[in-house]
Amino acid sequence: MNTPKSASPPPSRRDLIVAFACGGCVALMVGASFAAVPFYNWFCRTTGYGGTTQVAKAAPAQISGRTITVRFDSNVAAGLPWRFEPERRTIDVRLGEVVTVYYKVTNEVARVTAGQAGYNVSPPTVGIYFAKINCFCFTEQTMRPGETREMAVVFYVDPKLAEDSEQNGVNLITLSYTFYPARVPDLATVKSEAPGKSGRI
Repeated sequence: MNTPKSASPPPSRRDLIVAFACGGCVALMVGASFAAVPFYNWFCRTTGYGGTTQVAKAAPAQISGRTITVRFDSNVAAGLPWRFEPERRTIDVRLGEVVTVYYKVTNEVARVTAGQAGYNVSPPTVGIYFAKINCFCFTEQTMRPGETREMAVVFYVDPKLAEDSEQNGVNLITLSYTFYPARVPDLATVKSEAPGKSGRI
């Protein structure tokens, strides 16, 4: 004679609490992973960590008598067939002086390509004092076959750098850009743009 199987006991209150706690921990970790990148970007922009520059909307109220040399560096990551270089390698600027410089980029292949620039300054500790008002790095760049484009960077070095004793020995700042490949947008959008070389922006 078969003995009937007994029903499983219902989960206890303790088991339910443990299950909810585990689920909550997983949800928290997933949420934290999505928030980590925006938080890191905000932290870098706020503190200048790792040579991250600042974004400004207007020129500072004063210009300092201290002069500093800014050097311009350009790089292209593997897989992007562009020639990319600054129109001048160095410039002497006064702290607080708004300066516009240009980089030139050429798409060297017979197809549409796209890229976006990453950037930083060195030494890394001056990132909090280096402010850009306008920069081609803020948007993805799409280049038609053989196109050449001049792109502007408008920036200043904050006069507050002169008040930071740790920066007393800084006479040279290097602004470095690297273009990385990006997904080419819809070709219809690219073809609708005006043909020919792009002028200064």
